[in-house]
Amino acid sequence: MGGAEVFTYENIKRWVRAGHEVTLFASEFPNCKREEVVDGVRIVRAGGKYLVYWKAKNFYSKHFSKEDYDIVVDEINTRPFLTPKFVNNGEKIIALIHQLASEYWFYETPFPVSYIGYYYLEKKWLKNYVGVPTVTVSESTRQDLLGLGFRRVFVVSQGLSAEPLESVPEKESYPVVLFVGRLKRAKRPDHALMAFRFVKERFPRAELWVVGDGYFRHKLERTGFGGVRFFDRVSEVAKYELLRRGWVLVHPSVREGFGLNVVEAAAFGVPTVAYDVAGLRDSVRDGVTGVLVEGGNMKGLADAVTRVLEDKELRLKLSKNALEYAKQFCWDRSADEFLEVLRWSVNER
Repeated sequence: MGGAEVFTYENIKRWVRAGHEVTLFASEFPNCKREEVVDGVRIVRAGGKYLVYWKAKNFYSKHFSKEDYDIVVDEINTRPFLTPKFVNNGEKIIALIHQLASEYWFYETPFPVSYIGYYYLEKKWLKNYVGVPTVTVSESTRQDLLGLGFRRVFVVSQGLSAEPLESVPEKESYPVVLFVGRLKRAKRPDHALMAFRFVKERFPRAELWVVGDGYFRHKLERTGFGGVRFFDRVSEVAKYELLRRGWVLVHPSVREGFGLNVVEAAAFGVPTVAYDVAGLRDSVRDGVTGVLVEGGNMKGLADAVTRVLEDKELRLKLSKNALEYAKQFCWDRSADEFLEVLRWSVNER
């Protein structure tokens, strides 16, 4: 699961514990159960990657509209469900938007879809929500939405599934740079590899550990070189062990909703060097828990990583600060904040 999916799951299961009834409508996948209850959440699955939007409208008309829901949360990941056009049984609608697609169109879709999406589609879709109370996870996305005309946008804090360590642990005996995330173009893992070439010139024994999977992996493996290690899809426990041993996380994504892996790394005393882009400028405190550099500047990325690796005093300061920073994140707090927005929406007139 990505950060958005983790956020949703960790919140809704806590809403159930608080005494609320929750139904999650999601796309189906091979051999899945069409309906089941997990952690008290009723999960209904229908439609694939593209048909799920049509199926949602159909399910609402045939079933959900008759089940007396108070609130419909429309989670928007590029293409929205457009619930304001068909939810009509008195339910309050809340939009949940982690980030705009924005530059993602140019990284993840072919021409001319990329231009149509960036300049026309996303803005057209989101116009349907400007009057809908909206939840997001960072001030960056809040400002993006306000710029599109949204009137009521609430920031709900991220949580953290890992338990932060009490102190910075003993690290690998040689410098270890980490990339943790989906291997897709918009995450720019290729920037991590290219920046690491410069790092290797200063630290010949250094390694780059690439933790994650995705369609971009095969190309990255073909362009890999000495010191770059790829890890197969690993369990959460295995991922946390790799983070514990790492020296610094590199995050060259084009944009993020917040950057959950930044906080996860911080929980193990790992500072982050990232591009100064939406979301990452929210999760990385520049000069305190990590370093931000100009977006797309691979040489700047390499220089910042090199500086953190060679300056032990700076690295230890950033690591200690990151560890303390991670301790403020809690899924219980996140769920409580989101529930406050939901309660407000029900009582709004």
